[in-house]
Amino acid sequence: MLPTDPVKPLIVIVGPTAVGKTETAIELAEEFNGEIVSADSRLFYRGMDIGTAKPSLEERRRVPHHLIDVAEPTETWSLAVFKNAAKQAIAEIHARNRLPFLVGGTGQYITALLEDWSVPAQHPDTKLRDVLEQWAKVIGNEAIYQKLVILDPQAAATIDPRNLRRTIRALEVILKTGKRFSEQRFKGKSLYQVLKIGLKRPRQVLYQRIDQRIDQMIEAGLVNEVNHLLERGLEANSLVFSTIGYREIVSYLQGKVSLNEAIGLIRKNTRQFVRRQANWFKETDPQIHWFDMNEKTTREVAGLIHGWLKANWEN
Repeated sequence: MLPTDPVKPLIVIVGPTAVGKTETAIELAEEFNGEIVSADSRLFYRGMDIGTAKPSLEERRRVPHHLIDVAEPTETWSLAVFKNAAKQAIAEIHARNRLPFLVGGTGQYITALLEDWSVPAQHPDTKLRDVLEQWAKVIGNEAIYQKLVILDPQAAATIDPRNLRRTIRALEVILKTGKRFSEQRFKGKSLYQVLKIGLKRPRQVLYQRIDQRIDQMIEAGLVNEVNHLLERGLEANSLVFSTIGYREIVSYLQGKVSLNEAIGLIRKNTRQFVRRQANWFKETDPQIHWFDMNEKTTREVAGLIHGWLKANWEN
C-alpha cells in the first residue's frame, strides 16, 4: 500500500538517449505495480514514432504510459503544460494506489517538476520576437545563439543551438526584463519523496548503440515518416522539425544533403545532445543513484527500490 501522507513516492529514471531507460523502466514498473510518466519532450507528438524511438504499442500494453501521443505536431507543449500534465498524471497514479515512474532524458522538464519551478509570468512580446527572428535570418541561428551564450551562459548550456524558438524566447525574456533567463526560475517545495536513478554506459558503447538505433530508424522508414509530416502541411521550419533526426531528414528531402550526409549529421548531433544531457544528469550528483548498464542492472535497481520503499513507506 502506498502512503496517505501528502508527500508521496516517485521513482525517477534518467540517463542519456539510447542508454536503455525504456526497457528497464518497463520491467521495474511491472515488478512494483507501477505506471510510467514520460519526461521526454519528443514523445508528446502523434505521428512522430520512428525518429523518437517511442515505446512500441506492445511495450505500452505491458505497462500504462502517460504523456505519449498527447498532442498534434502543430501544437506546442511548453514546459508549463508538461509540468501541469505530469502532476495530474502522477496524482492519478497515486490515487490508484500504484507507484509512478517518471522516465526520460529531458533534464529541464524533469528538474522543473521535481523542484516545482515557478517562472514569473512574462507575456510574449510579439514585436520584439519578430525583431529577433529577423535578426536570426540575417546573422544565422548559430550567431544568435552565441549572443545568448554571452548574455546567459547557464541558460544557453541547456538549449540546443539549433532550437531557434527556445533561443529567441530566452533572449526575449532577458531583453524584456533586464534579468538573465536562468535567474528567473524559482524553486518551490518538492511535491514528492523522490528516488532518482541514473543509468549509464561507457561513452563509446553508448555511441555504438546510438549508431545502431539510427540505422534501425532509417530501415524502419524514418524518411517516409518525415515526408508524411510534410505532406500533412507542416512547414519545414516547424518546431517538431527541430528534433534531431527530423531536421536532418528534412534537409535531405529538400535536396540540401544526401541521405548518407543526413545520417552522419544525425549521429553527430545526437552525440552533442548526449553531452548537453550530461549538464542535467551529472555523475557527481549525490541525489542520483548511478548504475552501469549490464544484464544485472534491473535486479540491482529493483533491490534499491525495495529497500527504499521498506525504509520509507512500510511499517
